[in-house]
Amino acid sequence: MLKSFASTGGLLIVAFCIGIAAAPGDQTTAPVLKGSAAFGGFDQDRPGLRRLIQPQDVPPVTRSTTASAQGATRPEGAVPKVPEEFSVALVASGLNSPRAINVAPNGDVFIGESRANRVRVLRLSPDSGKLALNQIFAGGLHQPFGIAFYPLGPNPEWIYVANSNSVVRFPYKSGDVKAGGSPEPIISGIPSTHHYTRDIRFTPDGSRLLLTVGSGSNDAEDMPSNPPSRDWIGQHALGAAWGPEQGRADLLSYDPDGRNEKTTATGLRNCSGLAIQPISGQPWCAVNERDDLGDNTPFDYATSVKDGAFYGWPWYYIGGHQDPRHKGEREDIKDKVTVPDVLFQAHSAPLQILFYEGSAFPPEYKGSAFVTMHGSWNRALRTGYKVVRVLFDRSGKPTGEYEDFMTGFVLPDGRVWGRPVGVAVAGDGSLLVTDDGAGTLWRVTNKGGSR
Repeated sequence: MLKSFASTGGLLIVAFCIGIAAAPGDQTTAPVLKGSAAFGGFDQDRPGLRRLIQPQDVPPVTRSTTASAQGATRPEGAVPKVPEEFSVALVASGLNSPRAINVAPNGDVFIGESRANRVRVLRLSPDSGKLALNQIFAGGLHQPFGIAFYPLGPNPEWIYVANSNSVVRFPYKSGDVKAGGSPEPIISGIPSTHHYTRDIRFTPDGSRLLLTVGSGSNDAEDMPSNPPSRDWIGQHALGAAWGPEQGRADLLSYDPDGRNEKTTATGLRNCSGLAIQPISGQPWCAVNERDDLGDNTPFDYATSVKDGAFYGWPWYYIGGHQDPRHKGEREDIKDKVTVPDVLFQAHSAPLQILFYEGSAFPPEYKGSAFVTMHGSWNRALRTGYKVVRVLFDRSGKPTGEYEDFMTGFVLPDGRVWGRPVGVAVAGDGSLLVTDDGAGTLWRVTNKGGSR
């Protein structure tokens, strides 16, 4: 294990369950949809609605439905819906595919504009939260997504950017709004086809750079059934894929200079979002699972990532459920699949995850995780297109429940005007969310201020 990863029943009513579920310090109760009643779709979504999906809820494999979302222009004056104690405001519009987001120690907001192959920097007024600066920090990149600052602390010297095929860094000092030099290659040769969302984070002690690399396919359909040699499996991490998928569906780690690659975990089909939980120091992934096994199979998820663990892809999902397209393959590791911590509605497409450690939100929000959901296409009843809050107890253990936090990106007729991607905490403790459907940045504030 990486040394920095760790410090030392309800009443059934018709189709759903209502239980009492309280977040840490939360004195309110909320309805909790459980089991198949939690699968639902966008028409159920509303701020405060909670869901609990468990491994035993996995439905049988069926035929999936292709139902691509029809895009719509954001209606004039339309804003997302948030809980009543919060307000939401548009900070910036006209952005080009704003994806992952990170906030520098001085409060500047850095956004990867993946389709435009550049990183943009925004500065918000400390008094009003309105946009005070908006410019390109660096261009000429390759589908940039994840962004990180190093060393950790108030005075980083570098800004790292994860391209789909590499990780580069630029010299940086607090307040820089334009790259001061050419990008320095840190990690090269990352396979870039299919899933391109590479996220990066440093371990809490700054000793290792973590990198997510998603799969190159839906279910490894081009990967040979057998490994390259008899000894191959014993020479690689548990559950490692081979052929065109070698080095993919993994969480990798490196020295800060890009050397000494290690495989931290395998079988994570597409970990697009990466965060460090403050209490445990462990990395957490927000994972897109595979398609074409049914509208509700398998569940997407967020999970702590254990060193050396295997999460199933491509042979298994949510524990020992075998993908029928790989029937009879790798039965030797069926009982070695790590079950994810928090299960989401299938095909929600979670893209980013963030642990809230600010003081501007009510106290029960501290320690919660916010996850952005880009939205489904492989499902008859559309789901996703929202930001959810993952609940934890006081010890930092996930309860398994998650709660709709920001909704309203889907119109009543099913057309979609916004698709959340990035999430970050601004310097004042407000929550920032990017939307690459409308090209916008939103800011959520607590009406009551800090507490």
